[in-house]
Amino acid sequence: MTFQIAGIELSSRFFLGTASYPSPQVLQQAIAASGAEVVTVGLKRQLAASGASTQNDFYTMIRDSGARLLPNTAGCRSAREAVTLAQMARELFGTNWIKLEVVGDEHTLQPDPFELITATTELVRDGFEVFPYCTDDLVSCQRLLDAGCRILMPWGAPIGSGQGLINPHALRTLRARLPGVPLIVDAGIGSPADAVQAMELGYDAVLLNSAVA
Repeated sequence: MTFQIAGIELSSRFFLGTASYPSPQVLQQAIAASGAEVVTVGLKRQLAASGASTQNDFYTMIRDSGARLLPNTAGCRSAREAVTLAQMARELFGTNWIKLEVVGDEHTLQPDPFELITATTELVRDGFEVFPYCTDDLVSCQRLLDAGCRILMPWGAPIGSGQGLINPHALRTLRARLPGVPLIVDAGIGSPADAVQAMELGYDAVLLNSAVA
Protein backbone atom coordinates (compact mmCIF):
# COMPACT_ATOMS: atom_id res chain seq x y z
CA MET A 1 0.00 0.00 0.00
CA THR A 2 1.37 3.40 -0.95
CA PHE A 3 1.41 6.37 1.40
CA GLN A 4 2.17 10.06 1.11
CA ILE A 5 4.92 12.09 2.71
CA ALA A 6 4.91 15.84 2.05
CA GLY A 7 2.78 15.34 -1.05
CA ILE A 8 5.02 12.60 -2.49
CA GLU A 9 3.58 9.11 -2.93
CA LEU A 10 5.87 6.31 -1.79
CA SER A 11 5.61 2.53 -1.93
CA SER A 12 8.38 1.67 0.53
CA ARG A 13 8.03 2.40 4.23
CA PHE A 14 11.74 1.83 4.77
CA PHE A 15 13.98 4.93 4.87
CA LEU A 16 17.72 4.30 4.84
CA GLY A 17 20.66 6.21 6.29
CA THR A 18 23.94 6.35 4.37
CA ALA A 19 26.59 6.66 7.11
CA SER A 20 29.30 4.20 8.16
CA TYR A 21 29.14 1.71 5.30
CA PRO A 22 32.37 -0.16 4.46
CA SER A 23 32.34 1.23 0.92
CA PRO A 24 30.11 3.11 -1.54
CA GLN A 25 29.54 -0.20 -3.31
CA VAL A 26 28.10 -1.79 -0.17
CA LEU A 27 25.85 1.23 0.33
CA GLN A 28 24.69 0.99 -3.28
CA GLN A 29 23.86 -2.68 -2.77
CA ALA A 30 22.01 -1.90 0.47
CA ILE A 31 19.83 0.71 -1.23
CA ALA A 32 18.98 -1.70 -4.03
CA ALA A 33 18.30 -4.66 -1.73
CA SER A 34 16.17 -2.66 0.71
CA GLY A 35 13.95 -1.08 -1.91
CA ALA A 36 14.24 2.21 -0.03
CA GLU A 37 12.79 5.17 -1.92
CA VAL A 38 14.18 7.77 0.49
CA VAL A 39 17.77 7.91 1.72
CA THR A 40 19.16 10.43 4.15
CA VAL A 41 22.61 11.98 3.76
CA GLY A 42 24.61 13.86 6.38
CA LEU A 43 26.06 16.88 4.60
CA LYS A 44 28.35 17.84 7.47
CA ARG A 45 29.82 14.34 7.70
CA GLN A 46 30.41 14.15 3.96
CA LEU A 47 32.10 17.55 3.81
CA ALA A 48 34.45 16.54 6.61
CA ALA A 49 35.23 13.06 5.33
CA SER A 50 36.20 13.50 1.70
CA GLY A 51 37.32 15.76 -1.10
CA ALA A 52 35.13 17.39 -3.71
CA SER A 53 35.60 14.64 -6.31
CA THR A 54 34.68 11.87 -3.87
CA GLN A 55 31.66 13.85 -2.67
CA ASN A 56 30.42 14.30 -6.23
CA ASP A 57 30.81 10.58 -6.90
CA PHE A 58 28.90 9.80 -3.71
CA TYR A 59 26.00 12.11 -4.51
CA THR A 60 25.87 10.88 -8.11
CA MET A 61 25.64 7.30 -6.87
CA ILE A 62 22.73 8.23 -4.59
CA ARG A 63 20.89 9.97 -7.42
CA ASP A 64 21.53 7.09 -9.80
CA SER A 65 19.95 4.69 -7.30
CA GLY A 66 16.60 6.33 -7.99
CA ALA A 67 16.01 7.07 -4.31
CA ARG A 68 14.82 10.47 -3.19
CA LEU A 69 17.44 12.39 -1.22
CA LEU A 70 16.67 13.62 2.29
CA PRO A 71 19.65 15.71 3.48
CA ASN A 72 20.15 15.90 7.23
CA THR A 73 21.83 18.24 9.69
CA ALA A 74 23.56 15.52 11.74
CA GLY A 75 26.33 16.89 13.91
CA CYS A 76 24.68 20.24 14.61
CA ARG A 77 24.47 21.51 18.17
CA SER A 78 22.52 24.74 17.69
CA ALA A 79 19.58 26.03 15.70
CA ARG A 80 21.78 28.53 13.89
CA GLU A 81 24.23 25.84 12.78
CA ALA A 82 21.39 23.59 11.60
CA VAL A 83 19.68 26.36 9.64
CA THR A 84 22.93 27.25 7.88
CA LEU A 85 23.58 23.62 6.97
CA ALA A 86 20.01 23.17 5.73
CA GLN A 87 20.39 26.17 3.45
CA MET A 88 23.64 24.73 2.08
CA ALA A 89 21.93 21.39 1.47
CA ARG A 90 19.11 23.04 -0.46
CA GLU A 91 21.59 24.82 -2.71
CA LEU A 92 23.61 21.65 -3.28
CA PHE A 93 20.79 19.14 -3.82
CA GLY A 94 17.96 21.29 -5.09
CA THR A 95 15.46 20.03 -2.52
CA ASN A 96 13.51 21.77 0.21
CA TRP A 97 13.33 18.54 2.23
CA ILE A 98 15.53 18.53 5.33
CA LYS A 99 15.86 16.02 8.13
CA LEU A 100 16.47 18.38 11.03
CA GLU A 101 18.83 17.12 13.72
CA VAL A 102 19.96 19.32 16.60
CA VAL A 103 21.56 17.24 19.34
CA GLY A 104 21.57 18.40 22.94
CA ASP A 105 23.52 15.63 24.68
CA GLU A 106 26.78 14.17 23.41
CA HIS A 107 26.37 10.84 25.18
CA THR A 108 22.82 9.87 24.20
CA LEU A 109 22.60 12.09 21.10
CA GLN A 110 19.20 13.14 22.40
CA PRO A 111 17.60 15.92 20.34
CA ASP A 112 17.52 19.37 21.91
CA PRO A 113 13.80 20.24 21.89
CA PHE A 114 14.35 23.97 22.35
CA GLU A 115 16.89 24.44 19.56
CA LEU A 116 14.84 22.09 17.37
CA ILE A 117 11.74 24.27 17.62
CA THR A 118 13.76 27.44 17.00
CA ALA A 119 15.33 25.95 13.88
CA THR A 120 12.02 24.54 12.67
CA THR A 121 10.30 27.90 12.93
CA GLU A 122 12.98 29.59 10.81
CA LEU A 123 13.24 26.80 8.24
CA VAL A 124 9.49 26.53 7.69
CA ARG A 125 9.37 30.28 7.22
CA ASP A 126 12.12 29.86 4.61
CA GLY A 127 10.12 27.30 2.63
CA PHE A 128 11.59 24.02 3.91
CA GLU A 129 9.70 20.78 4.48
CA VAL A 130 11.12 19.85 7.87
CA PHE A 131 11.46 16.24 9.00
CA PRO A 132 12.48 16.69 12.66
CA TYR A 133 14.41 14.01 14.53
CA CYS A 134 12.80 14.36 17.95
CA THR A 135 12.09 12.47 21.14
CA ASP A 136 8.83 10.68 21.84
CA ASP A 137 7.64 13.47 24.16
CA LEU A 138 4.09 14.40 23.16
CA VAL A 139 4.23 18.07 24.12
CA SER A 140 7.52 18.64 22.27
CA CYS A 141 6.02 16.98 19.20
CA GLN A 142 2.92 19.15 19.41
CA ARG A 143 5.11 22.26 19.56
CA LEU A 144 6.97 21.11 16.45
CA LEU A 145 3.65 20.81 14.65
CA ASP A 146 2.70 24.28 15.88
CA ALA A 147 6.00 25.53 14.40
CA GLY A 148 5.01 24.20 10.98
CA CYS A 149 6.17 20.59 10.76
CA ARG A 150 3.89 18.22 8.85
CA ILE A 151 5.95 15.10 9.62
CA LEU A 152 7.58 13.87 12.83
CA MET A 153 10.48 11.45 13.31
CA PRO A 154 10.50 10.40 16.98
CA TRP A 155 13.27 8.14 18.19
CA GLY A 156 12.73 4.55 19.19
CA ALA A 157 15.97 4.59 21.19
CA PRO A 158 19.26 6.54 21.07
CA ILE A 159 20.99 6.68 17.68
CA GLY A 160 23.10 3.63 16.94
CA SER A 161 22.02 1.75 20.06
CA GLY A 162 19.91 -0.90 18.35
CA GLN A 163 17.83 -1.19 21.52
CA GLY A 164 14.52 -1.32 19.71
CA LEU A 165 11.49 0.65 20.87
CA ILE A 166 12.36 1.36 24.49
CA ASN A 167 9.15 3.26 25.26
CA PRO A 168 6.31 1.79 23.20
CA HIS A 169 3.76 3.46 25.48
CA ALA A 170 5.03 6.92 24.53
CA LEU A 171 5.09 6.00 20.83
CA ARG A 172 1.57 4.58 21.08
CA THR A 173 0.42 7.80 22.76
CA LEU A 174 1.91 9.89 19.95
CA ARG A 175 0.07 7.83 17.38
CA ALA A 176 -3.22 8.11 19.24
CA ARG A 177 -2.95 11.86 19.88
CA LEU A 178 -1.65 12.78 16.41
CA PRO A 179 -3.79 10.59 14.13
CA GLY A 180 -3.36 12.57 10.92
CA VAL A 181 0.38 13.21 11.14
CA PRO A 182 2.90 11.02 9.27
CA LEU A 183 5.13 9.45 11.93
CA ILE A 184 8.46 7.79 11.15
CA VAL A 185 10.41 5.95 13.84
CA ASP A 186 13.99 7.16 13.59
CA ALA A 187 16.91 5.64 15.52
CA GLY A 188 17.21 2.59 17.74
CA ILE A 189 15.79 -0.04 15.41
CA GLY A 190 18.10 -3.04 15.57
CA SER A 191 16.12 -5.92 14.09
CA PRO A 192 13.26 -6.69 11.70
CA ALA A 193 11.08 -7.34 14.76
CA ASP A 194 11.62 -3.74 15.91
CA ALA A 195 10.47 -2.44 12.54
CA VAL A 196 7.42 -4.70 12.66
CA GLN A 197 6.59 -3.42 16.13
CA ALA A 198 6.68 0.17 14.84
CA MET A 199 4.27 -0.76 12.06
CA GLU A 200 1.99 -2.52 14.54
CA LEU A 201 1.87 0.68 16.59
CA GLY A 202 0.50 2.44 13.52
CA TYR A 203 3.64 4.25 12.40
CA ASP A 204 3.95 5.13 8.75
CA ALA A 205 7.60 4.22 8.17
CA VAL A 206 10.93 3.51 9.83
CA LEU A 207 14.39 4.92 9.23
CA LEU A 208 17.50 2.99 10.14
CA ASN A 209 21.19 3.03 9.39
CA SER A 210 23.45 1.25 11.89
CA ALA A 211 21.62 -2.09 11.73
CA VAL A 212 22.27 -2.24 7.98
CA ALA A 213 25.67 -0.55 7.69
